[in-house]
Amino acid sequence: MDWSDRHCRYFWRLLTRRATLYTEMVTTGALLFGDRQRHLDFSPQEQPAALQLGGSNPQELAQCAQLAQQWGYSEVNLNCGCPSDRVQSGRFGACLMAEPALVADCLAAMRAAVSIPVTVKHRIGIDDMEDYAGLTAFVEAQAAVGIETFIVHARKAWLNGLSPKENREIPPLKYDMVYQLKRDFPQLEIVLNGGINTIEECEQHLQQLDGVMLGRAAYQNPAMLAEVDSRLFGDAPGPTPVEVVEQMLPYIEREMQNGQRLNYISRHMLGLFQGVPGARRFRRHLSENAHRPDAGPEVMREALALVTQAA
Repeated sequence: MDWSDRHCRYFWRLLTRRATLYTEMVTTGALLFGDRQRHLDFSPQEQPAALQLGGSNPQELAQCAQLAQQWGYSEVNLNCGCPSDRVQSGRFGACLMAEPALVADCLAAMRAAVSIPVTVKHRIGIDDMEDYAGLTAFVEAQAAVGIETFIVHARKAWLNGLSPKENREIPPLKYDMVYQLKRDFPQLEIVLNGGINTIEECEQHLQQLDGVMLGRAAYQNPAMLAEVDSRLFGDAPGPTPVEVVEQMLPYIEREMQNGQRLNYISRHMLGLFQGVPGARRFRRHLSENAHRPDAGPEVMREALALVTQAA
């Protein structure tokens, strides 16, 4: 949340043509009673793009799934993995793993409302529910209503005692449970999430699973996404970081003409040159200048020059 917005996804799409891009989690209330256009608008260039929803009311989720389809998303995903306090108070996110029948009702209503794929993202367990039987019971309940794709964060979530940040780092990763899930449900598409930091690790997991989902690693080191098409899909390699910045400039100009601030876009690009000479100067220039009210595309050009000069 607050990270993979439409500016970030447009930037990521320049690095990989093949990966599916997921929105930040949007609650049903935000879509039904809030600024629908702000939450749903996206560039056609982002496709394939999936809308990730948070909620627990089947009728409301069905309405939001219809909106996803009307807006042109290629997939709609129900989040049953987010452990934040505000998520629990709204009865969605990871706490839903304790109610597999309710989740099945939600997903069935969403599937009945749209023709695009409906998928679910979840943890391997919550609190004291960490036995493999509990995980399979959850998966079986969703598969029974026609769900075929499960994105599994290979950590349990402690809903009491750990912060959302701690829930992303402290509970141990248990990839073997996800591998076992694929062996026991070979007909389902099982996608792994959690702790994956390199393309090499992606390749290793894909020997046993159908997909991998990257989060923080892709955000902190976005240049790694330029290897996705060639190494994971057998396509041509992606562009260089310099080429990506040059391709972002027309987008930045268009968005600023429509009232966007430069730092709303540039903040997603700070890690693009990680490990490259001049990367620190690139980050510093953007961090110190992109927030200014008068900052424009020239600030990005100046930051890029600091990297190319260092090379």
